[in-house]
Amino acid sequence: MIETDAQESDRQESDRWIRYFARRGYPGARRLASGMEGTVYRLRDGTVAKVWAGRTLEDFGLTRRLYADIAAHPLPFGTPRILDAEECDGVLVSYERELGGRPLRTDGDGEPPARDLPRRETDALLTVLRGLASVPGSEAMRRLVIQGDDRPLWQGHARFSDALAALVERAAGRHREALAAQVPGLADVVSRTAASLRALPDRADTVIHGDLVPPNIHVDETGQPVAVLDFGFCTTAGDPAFEAAVTAAVWDMYGPDAAHHTAELSRLFARELGHAEEVLALYRRAYALITYDLFGMGPHDGHFRWCAALLR
Repeated sequence: MIETDAQESDRQESDRWIRYFARRGYPGARRLASGMEGTVYRLRDGTVAKVWAGRTLEDFGLTRRLYADIAAHPLPFGTPRILDAEECDGVLVSYERELGGRPLRTDGDGEPPARDLPRRETDALLTVLRGLASVPGSEAMRRLVIQGDDRPLWQGHARFSDALAALVERAAGRHREALAAQVPGLADVVSRTAASLRALPDRADTVIHGDLVPPNIHVDETGQPVAVLDFGFCTTAGDPAFEAAVTAAVWDMYGPDAAHHTAELSRLFARELGHAEEVLALYRRAYALITYDLFGMGPHDGHFRWCAALLR
C-alpha cells in the first residue's frame, strides 16, 4: 500500500514522540489512539501520556482540579487522574493513570446498534449516570468553558438553568442565519427554550460529563463499566437530568433506529432516575442550540443536520 503524505506525516509525528518518551525513561512507548483533544501513548503498564492539541500548561491547572474533584468521590468505575504534566516545544504533555476495559461500542464496529438496545448496555448507562450524579458540583467545574463559547458557563449566574439559558441565546446568535435557514421560526424556538430553562426549579448540581458516547465508556468482560473517559467537551456542574437528556440523544445519533433509541432511553431514564420526560426534551433542545455549529456549518455536516432536525 502506498503511504499518503498525511499518513507519512502522522507516522513521523508518532515516531518523534516515541523517541521523546524513550529519552524520558519510557523505551517501550507506543501509540494507542488519537482524537480531537490529542494523541495517547502507552508508556508502561498503568501509565499513559497524552500529547494535547491546542492546550498549554498554563491553562491545564483547571483540568487537573476537575479530575481531582471527580476522583475524590468513590465511583464504581475509574476516571482520569493526572500524575504529572510538562511542555515540550510549546506542546502540553500529561502523564496519567491508564484506564482499563474496552469501549462499550466503537464507530469501527461497522454494524448499527440493535433496534432494542441490549440490557447490559442500558444497565451500564444507568450505572454511569447514577455514579456521575453522586459527584457534587465544584468550583472548578463551574469555571469550565463549554466548547464553542467565550466564557465560563456559570460566569454571572447562580443557577445552572439560568446559565444554560444565557448560553442558548449566545450560541444561537453565533451563526443565526445558517441555522434559521434550516429551522423555521428559530427566534421563537430560542426564546421559548430560554424561557423554559429559566422557569425550571432549582436542582442540586453534580458533575456533567456532557459527551457520554459509546467510545467514552469502557467496560470489562461482563459488561460492567470500568472507566469513563474524555471529560471536557461539554463538562460542567449542573442538573443530572441534562446529562441523561444528552446521553439519550447522542448514544445513537445517525443509525436507522436513532429516534427509537432516544425515545427508549428517555423513557428508561425517566423511570429509573426520576427525570421528567418533558425536561429531558427541553435539555435536548438546549443541547442542539449550543452545539449545532461546533463541527461544521450547513447541511453537509452530520451534526448540524442532526441539531436542525431536532429543533424542527
